[in-house]
Amino acid sequence: MSDLKRTPIFPEYKQWGGKTVDFGGWELPVQFSGVKHEHETTRTKAGLFDVSHMGEIMVQGPDSLVFLQKMVTNDISKMTPKRAKYTFMCYEDGGTIDDFIVYMLDTDKYLLVVNAANTDKDFAWLNEHKEGKVDIENITADYAQLALQGPLAEKILQRLTDTPLNEIKPFRFESPVYFSGADTSAIVSRTGYTGEDGFEIYFDAEKGRELWNLILETGKDDGVEPIGLGARDTLRFEAKLPLYGQEISETISPVEAGMKFAVKVDKEQDFIGKAALKEQVENGTERKLAGIEMIDKGIPRTDYKVFAGETEAGFVTTGTQSPTLEKNIGLAILDSKYADLGTELHVQVRKRLLKAVVIETPFYKRK
Repeated sequence: MSDLKRTPIFPEYKQWGGKTVDFGGWELPVQFSGVKHEHETTRTKAGLFDVSHMGEIMVQGPDSLVFLQKMVTNDISKMTPKRAKYTFMCYEDGGTIDDFIVYMLDTDKYLLVVNAANTDKDFAWLNEHKEGKVDIENITADYAQLALQGPLAEKILQRLTDTPLNEIKPFRFESPVYFSGADTSAIVSRTGYTGEDGFEIYFDAEKGRELWNLILETGKDDGVEPIGLGARDTLRFEAKLPLYGQEISETISPVEAGMKFAVKVDKEQDFIGKAALKEQVENGTERKLAGIEMIDKGIPRTDYKVFAGETEAGFVTTGTQSPTLEKNIGLAILDSKYADLGTELHVQVRKRLLKAVVIETPFYKRK
């Protein structure tokens, strides 16, 4: 895996037992102590994630707001500095280019935190449609990013800073935040990808290992541990947070994926994909994302076909044995007429058709 990219935290993986895999061209830890244990740790205590592979794109200049309003599906016109917003960027037909968070750093200055595998594609798309006085810069290499997630996240992180973290509300951030024992300032946002409370921390890439070790040492008595990609996936899946390439993709729109809260088809400014998405919002979609639970014994894996009687009704996007619920569940893109709660279906697991039923989502909600 010598040709793979590595984050600034990479040298720390080994001492925690990290087992690495190729994830979109990055050598990242799939697990440290075990997926189920890491999942439980995040749900009950706190987990520390290295997400430095995520892409950062800076968009700034006098015309940056008008430009971004044209590029993204959500309405960012009412944002003020130190607020963040989840959004999509789409093709004209409504297919998804990427989902990401927009951080408003200042007037006419926005930070886009995008999916790692899509960074180059997103950067090229933005430049291809650039208009007016706008500067677009890929600054991914400048940042390390850590996510501290779980019910004890605030308690642990607060020990390291005088910034009152309880005042940072969801999808808001504070900057600059300074940590005692770490020679760096950071953007700290109350966001995450686990369904738990927590923070995402953006700071100087050269200080990545320093802050990683500081948080683990500070939270040691509270049970904080490093968490790999395996548990990150099961955590986000239980909370029905979409993964690009599975629940959303070039052929799956945000509306089909049940994420129309981030698609503002009534915003005044036109945006790429607006006509197609408006049609879907107003008239419904022929297919939609739904949750399924296996009745027969088996796990619904990604891309397994789903049948209603003899009719192919859709396909699984993500499925696993839920560590929290201890049930075999999945998310599937289904023909809308088979997506109602209680609908009985069959999932093709190898050569067998196993019984399943449509259930409510998200599978997990934080109390």
